[in-house]
Amino acid sequence: MKTRISQAYADRIEVRGLDLAGDLMGRLTFTEYFHLLMTGEEPTEEQRFFLDLLLVAIAEHGLMPTNVAARMTLAADPGSLQGAVAAGILGAGPVVLGTAEDCARLLQEPDPIEAARRIREAGGKVPGFGHPVHKPVDPRAERILELVDRHALPGGHVTIARSLRDELAPLTMNVSLPIAAVLLDLGYPVSAVKAVPILARTASLLAHLAEEQEDSIGLELAAAAEEAVEYER
Repeated sequence: MKTRISQAYADRIEVRGLDLAGDLMGRLTFTEYFHLLMTGEEPTEEQRFFLDLLLVAIAEHGLMPTNVAARMTLAADPGSLQGAVAAGILGAGPVVLGTAEDCARLLQEPDPIEAARRIREAGGKVPGFGHPVHKPVDPRAERILELVDRHALPGGHVTIARSLRDELAPLTMNVSLPIAAVLLDLGYPVSAVKAVPILARTASLLAHLAEEQEDSIGLELAAAAEEAVEYER
């Protein structure tokens, strides 16, 4: 058995071959450190910029079910911050958090446009398209594409994402597709794509739970859910 990530010793902590206190603390931002932990390499300036961009883009989206679940959990058990965070993360699946990993797999198909057509013909939903709120465009997705152009990000996955957007119009291309495309163009493997929305949403959950501790609405949210649902015998 082996790990390449970290080892703690009596006088130091080594992370990816570097001394945590001597080499990393005070030099790397958390985004840069996340990249180092995930890949074993420090990011380029381009990788750091776009990773920051994507984390900001996907972190917060209002009282989504993940945040509601976390706040209700903390209201029911005020001493269990970690449990409330876990409750929110457990609900961070493709319906709520986005389908970035599925988008990445679609973008790596031999013919992504044909693959999208097959999904639609079978009555399925193409990952990265459709949104219950944002219509006709998702402002987050458009901003990512704007900054990709401004920074001349190399790689072909964003180009494919744009082709899919044109093919599936007037469906809204949501934020998940450009997140996946940018991460692939930055060199991340498909297996790492889902980590970015989960990390980002964890920050959001902590903010909601900090607010919940100061101004609790968790039990009110639970009561509202009970009132909204009709009991049927």
